[in-house]
Amino acid sequence: MSDIRKTIEAVWKMESTRLIAAIARVTRDVGIAEELAQDALITALEVWPEEGVPSNPAAWLMTAAKRRAIDHLRRGRMLMQKHEEIARELEWQQQQLSHALDHALDQVIEDDVLRLIFTACHPVLAVEGRIALTLRLIGGLTTAEVARAFLVPEKTLAQRIVRAKKTLTEAHVPFETPRGEELQRRVESVLLVVYLIFNEGYAATSGDEWMRAALCEEALRITRILTQLIPNETEAHALLALMELQASRTAARRGKNGEAILLPDQNRALWDHAQIHRGLHALAQAQKLGGGAKPYALQAAIAACHAQARTANETDWERIVLIYDALMQITPSPIVALNRAVAVSMAQGPAAGLEALDAATNPTSNISALTNYHLYPSVRGDFLMKMGKLTEAREEIQRALSLTKNQREQELLTKKLQQIEAANA
Repeated sequence: MSDIRKTIEAVWKMESTRLIAAIARVTRDVGIAEELAQDALITALEVWPEEGVPSNPAAWLMTAAKRRAIDHLRRGRMLMQKHEEIARELEWQQQQLSHALDHALDQVIEDDVLRLIFTACHPVLAVEGRIALTLRLIGGLTTAEVARAFLVPEKTLAQRIVRAKKTLTEAHVPFETPRGEELQRRVESVLLVVYLIFNEGYAATSGDEWMRAALCEEALRITRILTQLIPNETEAHALLALMELQASRTAARRGKNGEAILLPDQNRALWDHAQIHRGLHALAQAQKLGGGAKPYALQAAIAACHAQARTANETDWERIVLIYDALMQITPSPIVALNRAVAVSMAQGPAAGLEALDAATNPTSNISALTNYHLYPSVRGDFLMKMGKLTEAREEIQRALSLTKNQREQELLTKKLQQIEAANA
């Protein structure tokens, strides 16, 4: 029984996105499509333990969902929800639905998956809603899994997903791939959502884990899908490159007890060199398509500098500073300013880094929003510590410690405080 359940869960994980996308193509409602797909899953949980796992589980689920979609149409629920438009099309849809879904059994429904991604990431939704819905529909994660990943109560996350689906329905968001300028705007939204998912996995904002690798894997999976579905979108390739290169360090970023290991201290032999190769290839593809000077491509170029350095001392920090300068020109932000200051300190010394950081947080600066971000006092304290200004350094590290909610970050900062105390002894 447990083996069959695991099989069902594995099939659902692999096929749920295609299943929901195929149903949504016909129902034009993501919420209804997910409901019907879930009904098919429940049927599998009831039937497969008794009759055994079918030879083609994905096709079985699609057929089960198809039957429920037809029943749903015949009961007239969509007539109430879609008003006159569905009233005109209902009879035709009843005739065509079976054929459309049967056809989907044997087809790679790439266009449907792309439509589903664009729908889940629609700008009409709040960012947290886009993230939750994307992980639920495209990532195939359960509500509980998404809630655990972001350390929010399952009830809160469930309400977030319900609100997102309701908003899509009320806004009459079409289940389609946008075109022209609208496509570009929506691609930016999609990539931002995936980027935020990856970042939360790569550096968890709270909790007792330094990173949540499962979120990184989901973000990578979705971006790989995107590069196949929109192959000429340079920033999709660039984002994939950035994430591949960053994720290649996963094994080296945590110690045997889960403790955080920063980049200079990592054992580079543990880096995934096959993943680095994939990342460099994706970056080359973005550059070949003419997107080398766009934000994700520039960030990927920085990651490539680290990936290609055999040791920390061989890192080309001068080049990294130049790339950050380019990033500041096109997408100035507090995080870019902070990272640029770190690069300056590595290239020119901690005093130069401190000067760059303080310039970025000057009250007249447009990017002075760093002061309540824990990495700002952490980095500033590190600069001061290297300059021998231990009293000031201690104050900054203590402030950083009070701001972070991640246990592994707290351990790193506590260790820094101990080093300062030892130096003062």
